[in-house]
Amino acid sequence: MEIFFESKEFDSLRSIFSENLDFEGPLFKCSAASEYIESLKSSPPVDVSYEMVAEFNNDTSVCLIYRFSKNGKSTLMAQTFWFVSGRINKIRLIFNPQELA
Repeated sequence: MEIFFESKEFDSLRSIFSENLDFEGPLFKCSAASEYIESLKSSPPVDVSYEMVAEFNNDTSVCLIYRFSKNGKSTLMAQTFWFVSGRINKIRLIFNPQELA
């Protein structure tokens, strides 16, 4: 979360992602870490913030639920990360994009 919201050092994500990262959200889908990182670099989050609501984890996944805010609007987001061999290999992001329009 710190890289996404604060440092914007997206290339550093390569060290925690599997090369074949499977990402799916309401506005974007990809099947490679490089593609996901390039999408963040080409359209970085600007003037956004978040407030953590809950976190759940087990041996193979972590789920973060947070309130995301942008341009005075906010929505609840749920993001689940699955791990294989210590690297994130799948991410699912769930939110209602209409709440940010």
